[in-house]
Order: sequence, then C-alpha cells, then structure tokens
Amino acid sequence: MTNAHSTVNRLNLSASLLALTLAAVAHTGIAATQIASVTTTVEGSIQQTHQTRHKTISVNGVEIFYREAGPSNAPTILLLHGFPTSSHMFRNLIPALADKYHVVAPDYPGFGNSEQPPPDKFDYSFDNLAMLVEAFVDQLGIDRYSLYLMDYGAPIGFRLAAKHPERVQSLIVQNGNAYEEGLREFWDPVRTYWSDPSAANAEPLAGFISPDGVKWQYTHGVRDAGKISPDNWNLDLRHLTRDGNPEIQLALFYDYQNNIPHYPGWQAYFRKHQPPTLIVWGKNDYIFPAEGAHPYKRDLDNLEFHLLDTGHFALEEDGPLIANRIRGFLQSGVPSAPAIRKTSIKR
Repeated sequence: MTNAHSTVNRLNLSASLLALTLAAVAHTGIAATQIASVTTTVEGSIQQTHQTRHKTISVNGVEIFYREAGPSNAPTILLLHGFPTSSHMFRNLIPALADKYHVVAPDYPGFGNSEQPPPDKFDYSFDNLAMLVEAFVDQLGIDRYSLYLMDYGAPIGFRLAAKHPERVQSLIVQNGNAYEEGLREFWDPVRTYWSDPSAANAEPLAGFISPDGVKWQYTHGVRDAGKISPDNWNLDLRHLTRDGNPEIQLALFYDYQNNIPHYPGWQAYFRKHQPPTLIVWGKNDYIFPAEGAHPYKRDLDNLEFHLLDTGHFALEEDGPLIANRIRGFLQSGVPSAPAIRKTSIKR
C-alpha cells in the first residue's frame, strides 16, 4: 500500500507541475513549441561552438592538420604535442576547455594527419618546426595565447616564447624539458647517436618507434595500464610506419641535441618575463622525469606546481584533473587582457 500511495503522490505532483507550466505559458502567451524551439536552438548553438572541428591549412607549402574548438574571440590555448604522437593526445582536453577558451592543436609535418614532405624537401629540425608553427598561428590571426607544452612541444613552444614574449599569456608545461637535469638515463643511447650518428648507433633508437616501444611510452609509470586505450599507439603507428617516416624520426632524435644550447636562453626568458606557469607533470615518466620539473622553481616566481602519480602521457590517466588545474590556473591568474596579475606559488 505504501508503494501505491507513493506512486499516486508522484503522479499528483507531476500533474501539478504540468498545470503550473501550462498556466505560465498561457499567461505569457508563449507557445510550448516556441519554448522547445528556443531551447533546441540555444543547445545546438552551444554544442556547435564546443564541438572540435578538424581542419587543414597550407603553411609554407605544407598541409597542416589541426583541431580547433571554442569561441574564436575567447583567450587562445595553443596545444603543442609530443613524440611520438599528434594532436590526438588532446582529443579529450580540447572539449573540456572549449566552453571558455579558443583551443587550437596542430600536427607537425610527418605526424598525425599532417603532410609528410620528404626530408630532401623539408628540414626536420626543431628550429624549422618552430618557424612553421609560428607561421601557422600567424595565418590563423592568433597574436596572443597560452602555450601547452609537452615533450617535443616544449622546445618548439619555448622558441616561440623567447622570440615573441609579448604574445605569451601563460605557460602550461606537462613533461616538457628546459633543463639539463631532465635529460637522464633514457637519453644515453640518444647521446651516443649524437656523438656518432652511425647505423649501428641508430639501431637502438628504432625501438622507440616499434609497436612495443610506442606502447611502453603510454603505459610505463601509470597507475592502471588497463585504462590506457590502445587506440593511442595504434594511431601513432599509422604515421610512424609510413614510408620515410623512420628517417624523419631519426633526424629529430639527432637534432634534439640542438635544443640543449637554447636552455640558458629559455631560462633567461623565464627570469626576465616571468610568464605565469602551471606545471602538471607525470612524475613517473622515464623519458622526462621529475628531475626536469623542479628546476623551473629556480627561475619562475609565478608558478603553480603539481607532480602527478602517472607517466609520460599524463593526460591519458589524469586528463580531467589536468583540465581542472588548467581552468583554475587560467581563471585565477591569467586574464584575457594584456596585464597579468600575480598568483601565489604552489609547490
């Protein structure tokens, strides 16, 4: 009997609410279909604004694929991906930020869905990748942005920041190196190749782009490997196994040594310009370990610092947490106006 009475009460409540709604509609003279139409239009407009768009643009004669979402007049976050991946690594972060920010994530030449010009037609160096990304943002008309820097994205983005400090509203650094302390055991075979770029010294580096090697980069150091989608390494292997791509990756391995002489200049940029910076770093990363995260504290006064219990691709396991950190950081310390308010240091 109790259940029957409860059901009757719920039906009576629903009927009362319906009657109140109909009365309100009748009083205002707005038809229910009009209300539904307005609601649908608003929801559709919001969904269209936040939905990630997939585009290509010709930059310096190279077709560059990029993901874009959010209002074009909102503050821009430029997401720069790492090795061996592409803008796919940001597939979940982009919609998590696109309600309040204009989010843009390109694929570098030879990565993801961008064109892969042959090495005799394109210089696969970090200097040239940075110049191409600079031309990319110029073509999109973006002159102010926050930079999300991960792995290869760090030496590319820091080149942009040091060259155009007036454009950078903030830095978001996720396992992106700017200090020699961050180049540890993982880099030993790469250093050997730097000193002697022979075929014998190149052979161990091929493991980094093998199926097992790419999977390892995603799963090493994570709390639960079962939560890491195999789509990640399977998609990366699509571009890594293209004809000529292993040679491109080897060229970038070799050129990485040319980032190290830039470290003092980037550190001087930090000290002089003090960009508001958020560090969200997977502390179990073997490629760029936490030893590379702590030195940022020496040079940046306006720093929010978080070590996360995960690996190299921290977004895969802690994406929602990182998105929330970014939103809080940008809302509290990085206004859209040129003037930047200081935030407290969190370490």
